[in-house]
Amino acid sequence: MTSSHQDRHTAELHQMQRAIAGLLLYQDILDSEVGRSLVDLLYAIANGDRSQGNALICLSAYGRFFKALAVENCSWEEYLIDRVLQAENPFSLQVQKSTADFTVGGLGKCLSPALVAAARQDLELLSIVNDCGKYIPHWVEQIGGKPVCWLETSKDKASGNRDREIFDKLQMQNWGELVEDIARYYHQNGVGIFGKHRALKWHDGLVGIANVDRVKISNLVGYELQKEILINNTQALLAGKPALNILLYGGKGTGKSSLIKGLLNEYPDSQLRLIEVSKSAMINLPLILDRLTDLPQKFIIYIDDLSFEEDDEAFKALKVVLEGSIIARPANVVVYATSNRRHLVREYFADRPRPSDADEIQMWDTVQEKLSFSDRFGITLTFEPADQPKYLEIVHHLANSAQLPIAGDELESRALQWATRHNGRSGRTARQFIDYLIGNIDRSA
Repeated sequence: MTSSHQDRHTAELHQMQRAIAGLLLYQDILDSEVGRSLVDLLYAIANGDRSQGNALICLSAYGRFFKALAVENCSWEEYLIDRVLQAENPFSLQVQKSTADFTVGGLGKCLSPALVAAARQDLELLSIVNDCGKYIPHWVEQIGGKPVCWLETSKDKASGNRDREIFDKLQMQNWGELVEDIARYYHQNGVGIFGKHRALKWHDGLVGIANVDRVKISNLVGYELQKEILINNTQALLAGKPALNILLYGGKGTGKSSLIKGLLNEYPDSQLRLIEVSKSAMINLPLILDRLTDLPQKFIIYIDDLSFEEDDEAFKALKVVLEGSIIARPANVVVYATSNRRHLVREYFADRPRPSDADEIQMWDTVQEKLSFSDRFGITLTFEPADQPKYLEIVHHLANSAQLPIAGDELESRALQWATRHNGRSGRTARQFIDYLIGNIDRSA
């Protein structure tokens, strides 16, 4: 390498290091295994020469950086763009809740001009970091004395249609010039965990669910009225109109849970988010509501197989959410719960009022309050067990969707035998029967 080339590469390296050091709001982008290994690698390059010892240090640092990117299954550019789009910092969090028009100069009307200027500066610096990233393998090769592999950016890496446009712009333009576009992305898609995941659960805090059930409402046959009511209520939520909490009550396998989970696939590019809360985690419902207040996304809190025992703390937590307390339920949140019990609180004969000096005088009122807890939901949808015609209708629909080459009479005969030998007639039984046929059709051909 000539002296002029060496000087140019040294200047580019130092420019990249200064850009990282100068970040004001987006520092957390490098607070990860990828980011930390990059900083260590740049230090090894900046302080190394072509001696044997420095070559080994540099190659080892590059190995850690490359492995960290491989674990994320992305290139350096893809990693950096993804972290920018999901960043949680004072700028992105305020933009997410703002009512700005996001045109040129529009951000400064509802956000602090200094905050907008800091975001623009950071994005310019990160653009430099991104551009200089392509030189990393050359710097390592010069010190390490051997060629190294480099992860290239995939043309189809954007996670969906909503990411494609902004992803393409970030590949072609200076990022500082895109501050309004990035702000618009934050506002429309959310930031942090709500931007990255459409389905979440509570496990000592909100945790994103990467592999979401792909069930489609169109594949759920029967219960058309219940389906229509649930969809209409969800559309009201998405439109910012009043929406009601809903209890889906009925026997096992009738599709209650699948119907709720299918809503995410019904509105894939919307601001709808689903948060699954187990019974044991329901005492955290007030904390969850605090986290969701004033966010632009619309949230369904999904509780499956709901029932309570006497003096259950989860009962009290849900009651506060459904009835409200001094803090109102956010307008962007509804509760959709499923249950196999019409009366959600278990009643025992010992709960029935008996004359006793130690008994509560108005004990019957207390019993009635427990039994009528389901009435606190705005809507209760009942899912009756499937009769034979409905069961066979579901079987035929699923078989047609799977394009199974089985005659109708034979299909019905085998479906009825399956229901008798297994879990009775239900949508779940029909699904299991069709899955069994799909798995064995080739072997029986």
